[in-house]
Amino acid sequence: MRSVVISGKRNMSVAENPAPAQVSGTVLVAPKYVGICGSDLHYYYDGAVGAFAIREPLTPGHEVSGVLAEDTVVDGKTISAGTPVAIHPSTWGTPVPGLEDKREVWPGGRYLGSAATMPHTQGAMTERLAVRPDQLRVLPDTLPLKRGALAEPLGVALHGLSQAGDVRGKRVLVSGSGPIGLLAVAAASAQGAKEIAATDLLSGPLERAKALGATQTIQLGQGAEVPQNAFDVVLECSGTPGGVTQAFLAIALGGVIVQVGMLKNEASAINLSSICAKEVTLRGTFRFDREFDDAIRMLDENPSIENVITHVFPINEVENAFAVAHDAQVSGKVLIAL
Repeated sequence: MRSVVISGKRNMSVAENPAPAQVSGTVLVAPKYVGICGSDLHYYYDGAVGAFAIREPLTPGHEVSGVLAEDTVVDGKTISAGTPVAIHPSTWGTPVPGLEDKREVWPGGRYLGSAATMPHTQGAMTERLAVRPDQLRVLPDTLPLKRGALAEPLGVALHGLSQAGDVRGKRVLVSGSGPIGLLAVAAASAQGAKEIAATDLLSGPLERAKALGATQTIQLGQGAEVPQNAFDVVLECSGTPGGVTQAFLAIALGGVIVQVGMLKNEASAINLSSICAKEVTLRGTFRFDREFDDAIRMLDENPSIENVITHVFPINEVENAFAVAHDAQVSGKVLIAL
């Protein structure tokens, strides 16, 4: 079977690997669409995501839809081979007392396509993938596989929104309009936000944000300024110190800022002076849990969210796909088709 393999910085190939061995407690899935995430780009271009460096060949990919490659039984019900599914990428870690409902932060968890563990947790850019039955999510008949591949990144956006509370009727700012920011715009729109402003340094992402439901777009560095004290909720998706400082200026009195974008693990200059005077709430967010199922429902009910997908490449063009995904001006979400 063919698999994408990253062996180090700018070292990626399509390799022929043996199919996964049949192991008790797992089921084989044939991935059909796999999204390229920012972490995948870091593994390829930098050889690492933060402190997690590639130490052995890694197959990337955790945004995946596909079909069952064999009949399987889940909760006593037989699901036939060929059934369309999405895959929840998490293996939960060690439970923490008092955090029973926050499995996503339990220590020791694993995630598809991640070098955080050794041996690495291999990902979904492969023609056969072995997963646990509880990771399977059967897709509705009305939800195409291509759109179903967005369940994972949309789950990230929905978890960020859940940290902010109910956004219905509220003014929302999405800082940074990469794929997660775009899905945050789409999700906030679907959840009934009154106003949704989106920012970015580039015009391409802002055009896509407007198509997905942004009522206002602001191109930073072009003379436009983000209104101060104007938003009830800020979803900071850029993961930059400047974006965080801007969020504190933009948030209204008593508002909520959710840090969705991953900041670098280093000291940085961020102006937090407003946190006291405005009584701002700052919350972190990490991946998701049950929002994965919410994302599938939202994708089924809102076909227009598929517009976040700008490119689909076959697996044999994976290097070109990564180059396009790395160019935020021209691309939103880029998928690999298997």
